[in-house]
Amino acid sequence: MQLNIKNKFTKELPSDPITKNSRRQVKEACFSYVTPKKTQSPKMMHVSRDMANTLGILDTDIKSKQFTNVFTGNEVLSNTRPYAMCYGGHQFGNWAGQLGDGRAINLFEIEHHHKQWQVQLKGAGETPYSRTADGLAVLRSSIREYLCSEAMHHLGVPTTRALSLALSGDEVMRDMLYDGNPALEKGAIVSRVAPSFLRFGNFEIFAARQDHKTLKTLTDYTIRHHFSHLGEPSKENYIKFFAEVSKRTLKMIIHWQRVGFVHGVMNTDNMSILGLTIDYGPYGWLEGFDFGWTPNTTDNQHKRYRFGNQPNIGLWNLYQLANALYPLIEETEPLETILENYKINFEKESLDMMRSKLGLSMTTDQDSELIEKLEHVLLLTETDMTLFFRNLSKFRKGHPEQGLDIIKDAFYTPNEVSGKIAQQWREWFKIYDLRLEQESLENEARQIKMKAFNPKYVLRNYMAQLAIDDANKGDYKLINELFQLLEKPYDEQPHNEKWFAKRPDWARHKVGCSMLSCSS
Repeated sequence: MQLNIKNKFTKELPSDPITKNSRRQVKEACFSYVTPKKTQSPKMMHVSRDMANTLGILDTDIKSKQFTNVFTGNEVLSNTRPYAMCYGGHQFGNWAGQLGDGRAINLFEIEHHHKQWQVQLKGAGETPYSRTADGLAVLRSSIREYLCSEAMHHLGVPTTRALSLALSGDEVMRDMLYDGNPALEKGAIVSRVAPSFLRFGNFEIFAARQDHKTLKTLTDYTIRHHFSHLGEPSKENYIKFFAEVSKRTLKMIIHWQRVGFVHGVMNTDNMSILGLTIDYGPYGWLEGFDFGWTPNTTDNQHKRYRFGNQPNIGLWNLYQLANALYPLIEETEPLETILENYKINFEKESLDMMRSKLGLSMTTDQDSELIEKLEHVLLLTETDMTLFFRNLSKFRKGHPEQGLDIIKDAFYTPNEVSGKIAQQWREWFKIYDLRLEQESLENEARQIKMKAFNPKYVLRNYMAQLAIDDANKGDYKLINELFQLLEKPYDEQPHNEKWFAKRPDWARHKVGCSMLSCSS
C-alpha cells in the first residue's frame, strides 16, 4: 500500500518516555507508543469502499493480505509508530481521572487530497490506559460501531467514520449485562477514521493535574492543525476556539435530535473536540417518540443521557471544557457568554430543525405552539418517530381529515388512537393545515424537502442485532445488506421496504434490541 503518512500528532506533541503497553499513570505526555496485539487468524469481514477512496486506498490494496494485517494490528508499516492517547473525563457527572485510549490504538495519519485523517484500531489490545480491561473488542459491539458510524455519515450527521470490520480469530471473555455471567465471544477489530480523535477529556486531564504547559502545547497544536482559520494561538483565539467547539457540539446534537439518535454515554471523554459523534457504545434509535428514553442499562435509573436531555448534557460538558481551558484564558466572562449563547442558539436551532421536519420554510410566532402540541400528541401513545415524520411528508394542504390515515402505520397500538386521542390528533392536523396555507411551497415541493430532511431508514437496534446473530453463525450477508441500505437513507429504495417498518414485537424486550450495556 502506498499511503501518504503524515504523523504530525506524534512529531509535535510530548510523548510518554516509557514504550511498554503496561498500565500506568502517564504524566506530562499527550500519548504513549504502544504495540498492537497480534491475533491468531485475522479475517476481513467488510470494508467501506467510500472511506477507502477518501483515504486513497485502492481496491487492489483492500484485497491484499497486507491490508488485512495492517488494519487488524498484525503488521506495523515501516514508517509508522502506533500510539494511544492520554485523556481524562467526567463519567456520569463524576471526575474519573485518567482514562485514555484503553482499547484504541492509533496507527498513523494519512494526508489525501489536502485533508488529514487519523486512523485507529479499536480492539487491538491493551495500552497504558486499559486500566483493568484487556483492550479487546467483541463482534457484536464492533458490528454496531462499524454500521452506525457509516450510517450516521450518510445521514449527514457529523461523525467519526469506519474503514473496516474484521474478525480477530481470538475469543474474548465478556459479561454482557454485568450480571455475573461472563462468556466467551468472538473478538473483532474496527478501524476508525477521523480528522482527529481529540476529546474534551484530552484537555481536562492536564487542567486537573495543573500541567498548564502540556495543556497549552495541546491547545496550540489543535488550533494550528484543526482550527487554523482562527489564526495563531493566543488568548483571543483560545476564546474563539472554545466558541467554535461550542457551536460544533450544538450542531451535532441538533442532528442527533433530528434523526432520533441517542448516544447513551455522553461522558466528557466521549465528546469530540471537532463536534463529531464519537464512541458508538450503547447507542440507540428512538422507536416510540419518547424524551425520557435511554438505551443504556447502566443509565436506566437516573436516565442522565436520555434523548430529551442530550442538549443539556452537551452544555454541561462544555462547562467542563471551559474549566479546563480557563488556565489559558484567565477570564470567566467570555467563557460564560459563549455558554449562554449555546442556550440561546439551542432554542433557535431546535425550532428551525423542527420547522424543517414539518416542511415549513417561513417562520411565524405560532410555530413554537404548533411544535409543542405535536410533541404532546406524539406522546399520547407509542408512535414511531421515523415512520411518523417520513409519512407526514405525504400530507396535502386542504385535507386535514386525511392526516390520521397518512400516519396510522406509525402507531404501535393503533387501537389506542381513538376517542379523545384521535380527536386531539385531528385538532393538531387542522392547525398544521392552517399553518401550511401560509407557505408558498406546493405539496410536491414540500414533500421533496421533507424527505431530504427526514430519513426513511435508520439503523434500528433490532436490525443491528439480526446482523450480529447471523455473523455469530458465520453469515455476513446481512451486514453488507444493511450497509448498502444505510448508504442511501433518504432514498425510497422500494426493494428494501421491509426495513421501513416499526420495531417487531419480539425485539421489544430482547437484549441488544431494547437494552444495551457498555460491555463490548
